[in-house]
Amino acid sequence: MKTWTPKAGEVERKWFVIDAKGKVLGRVAAETARILRGKHKPQFAAHMDTGDFVIIVNASHVRLTGNKLQQKTYYRHSQYPGGLKETNAGALLKKKPERIIEMAVKGMLPKNTLGRAQYTKLKVYAGETHPHAAQKPEIYQM
Repeated sequence: MKTWTPKAGEVERKWFVIDAKGKVLGRVAAETARILRGKHKPQFAAHMDTGDFVIIVNASHVRLTGNKLQQKTYYRHSQYPGGLKETNAGALLKKKPERIIEMAVKGMLPKNTLGRAQYTKLKVYAGETHPHAAQKPEIYQM
């Protein structure tokens, strides 16, 4: 008995739309990472990119539980001495609502070349509209 593995040409990619309005950030990010990796498919292989494309709309209406809007801190560094900047989740959600979902999903993907390739299939938009209507995305129910 040999183990079956999918070929690169056999992988069919779909497009899914997830509406984040009123949904908890972590739950949206976990489900998105699952779809990007391809774990929802029967032909999943951990060493291949078998995942689908994901479009997340209404990122500005995502919900954080507890006191995370004030207490959760995001850091970035300018690569210069003393260049560490910090922002709390509430300020980041007002300024760049897409970034908060992108960072949550990126943290749930593998930290290697495959994870970076899977991350490129994520498209996040703050509002209701997106420019991917030509791909005929399916609405993903969570």
